[in-house]
Order: sequence, then structure tokens, then C-alpha cells
Amino acid sequence: MTRVAAIDCGTNSIRLLVADADPATGELVDLDRRMTIVRLGQGVDRTGRLAPDALDRTFAACREYAAIVKEHGAEQLRFVATSASRDAENRDEFVRGVLDILGVEPEVISGDQEAAFSFTGATKELTGRDSLAKPYLVVDIGGGSTEFVVGEDHVRAARSVDIGCVRMTERHLVHDGVVGDPPAREQIEAIRADIEAALDLAEESVPLREARTLVGLAGSVTTVSAIAQDLPEYDSEAIHHSRVSYDRVREITERLLSATHAERAAIPSMHPGRVDVIGAGALVLLSVMERIGADEVVVSEHDILDGIAWSVA
Repeated sequence: MTRVAAIDCGTNSIRLLVADADPATGELVDLDRRMTIVRLGQGVDRTGRLAPDALDRTFAACREYAAIVKEHGAEQLRFVATSASRDAENRDEFVRGVLDILGVEPEVISGDQEAAFSFTGATKELTGRDSLAKPYLVVDIGGGSTEFVVGEDHVRAARSVDIGCVRMTERHLVHDGVVGDPPAREQIEAIRADIEAALDLAEESVPLREARTLVGLAGSVTTVSAIAQDLPEYDSEAIHHSRVSYDRVREITERLLSATHAERAAIPSMHPGRVDVIGAGALVLLSVMERIGADEVVVSEHDILDGIAWSVA
């Protein structure tokens, strides 16, 4: 076993995994897995820069994570940064801050690298499950971007497009600094138009419709699963490898997009940091399912974070 630590810093959240990995058996045993909503990508789509408050929140989480990594005695740490920090003009400030706190430089990876990590993390456990036909389409709906990866045992084709839940919310649902409550029909249609254009772009290089199993990753998808199961609180074990039908996804998406902020916040399994962006994230998932004709989505709690851990091991 090798004790490794992985940090995934996205547009909406920063996540830590400390685990013992055995490459010979393919076993990854969690020691600590946690997530903090920091909204690093706040305003990036509009300003092109990482906001000071967003950097402060992210660095505070990094200090917390540094203590946990030290406590567990991880032999190696890899820090991967995704969409928001790729896009920002002042990403050097972000890199310096992380290096000072954690002692490692964040790797601002490409969309293709992000897709490969997501695929490995999501599908490594699925090998040998006869009920899940290949090829897989892994869809990782992040805050700033969504990754599409098609493959069997390895990545065959991948594409990252800018239709994350935070980006879509800030672009179409925010007026005078406030998210529509609930959003107007024309705002929802504008998001739909962006999603459809992005799916067209993804299909130029990824054969989305060849997929036989849709695997959905990240907070928007896992939250939809929690709502579908009427969980009294967020429960990773109940969510991991759950299956949600197309009809249920459509019903939940319509409910979220017609709800007020207070109604969304009152959902027991809803993380406070997802209340404003969950509608756009669910709409991305629904649109993907409609595009490829998927009857259901297999939900995975293991994703890019696990892929990063395996890359270290």
C-alpha cells in the first residue's frame, strides 16, 4: 500500500482525498475524503480574474487540508486545479498561495487531462460488472466546465466544454447580483441554448451516442441522486453507484428550476453552496440524457479526485 493525498480544486469546490492505494489489486481505501465549497470561480466568466474573497476562501481550505495531510502522513501529494484557474488572468497569485501553504505547486491541467482523471476514477471499480455495458460515457459536470469521456477500459475520446453549473448560473440567472427566484422561462431557455451548442461541440470529437452506459459525476449529479432517493441527509454510500431514471431526472430538474431559493435550500440533502447553482447543473445532466437517449444515469462518488490519487500511486 502507498499512502497518497490528492486535492482537486475546481470552480465551485475544493476536495481532498487521503487514501491507501494498492496498484496491484486496484484497491483504494479512503482515510479522509472531504469537500469545501469555496466558489473559486466567482465572477471569472465576467471579469477574467480570481476574486480576492474567492482566493481567501480557497487558501483557508488549503490550510485545513495541509493539517490533515500531515496528520495522516501521506507520502505524496498532488494538487490539480481545473476550469476557473485555467481561465483566470491572475492564476499566478493562486499558484503562489497554494505553494506557500501546501508545499506543492498546483497543476493547472488541460481539459483532456481532467477528462482522463475523471474516467479512471469513475470506471476503475466498474470493470467486470456485467450489467453495465461498454463503452461508458463519463460526464463530469463541474462548476466552470463539463467533461465528456467515452471509453471502454481506457479513454477513447474526450472533450471539455464551458457549461459548468456556476458558469451557466452567473451568465444567465444572475440579475443585479441576485439569482432569479425562481428563474424566468427565457433565462432557462438561454441556458438550454448554451448547453445544446456545447453538446454539438463535444460531438465533433466524442461519439456521445455510441455510449451504452452513462456515468455521471460531481456535485450536481450526486445531489440529483440524493433528491431522487428522498434522503434525509447527504449520504455518500447511498448515492455511490445509484441509478436514476431519465423520468426522475426530468422531474427533479423541473422542480429545481421552478423552485425559490428557500424551497431549494429546504431540501434535506442540499449543500448550502449548491442552492443557487443546482438548477443549471441538473439541466446539463438532463440535456445530456436527452441527447444520447439514456434511460438512466449511473451515479459515481468516485471521480477526478480518485483518478488523481491513482496517478500518484
